[in-house]
Amino acid sequence: MLAGLSLKGKSVLDVGCGAGGIALHLIEHHDAGHVTGFDIEAPVILRAREQAVAKGLSERATFVQAPPGPLPFAAETFDAVFSKDALLHVPDKDSLFSDILRVLKPGGVFAASDWLISHGDEPSPDMKAYVAAEGLSFAMASPARYRQAMERAGFTDIALVDRNPWYREVAQEELARLKGPLFARAAAAVGEAYVAKNIRTWEAMQKVLDSGEHRPTHLRGWKPD
Repeated sequence: MLAGLSLKGKSVLDVGCGAGGIALHLIEHHDAGHVTGFDIEAPVILRAREQAVAKGLSERATFVQAPPGPLPFAAETFDAVFSKDALLHVPDKDSLFSDILRVLKPGGVFAASDWLISHGDEPSPDMKAYVAAEGLSFAMASPARYRQAMERAGFTDIALVDRNPWYREVAQEELARLKGPLFARAAAAVGEAYVAKNIRTWEAMQKVLDSGEHRPTHLRGWKPD
């Protein structure tokens, strides 16, 4: 996701930061100057703050919780906006990318991964089954729709990289491990019923990865100077 980019000393916004693991990774391994993690869920933000304190990074990491809607940050605040597999939960892609562009400084970069669907039509029965198994609110869109929304917002040098071939193999390996050597360990931690549910979800996901309908994609674009 960050190939060819330097975050050294830069201010970064992590949209959909969850429990903060990646936000802190950007400081520890990419030398970001300061990372602001944003999420709509209060429990994960509390956990992220705890992790920042435990790692001695609380002066370089800030975590903000707010309800869904416009990003709660001033215009031209960040050198980079980062997001990993979180934007699919936002239905209005045009407003989303306009808001991301708004908070970027001129010349700033947007770098993300997200889970896309290969087309703009009605999802297949297999895709509907996968989304139902996840139990989350997915607002998946096609690569063409993402590019259109980024162009309308004003991003330049837009690049989308299809990661389906890579993730198909990763997901197969994860499913095999969960069914095999990891099953007992995972079940001891969270219970057999929860592990079984995740196996069913992974099996449903594998179908739409194999068919090509599920398109994990890397996204990148720049705000003009």
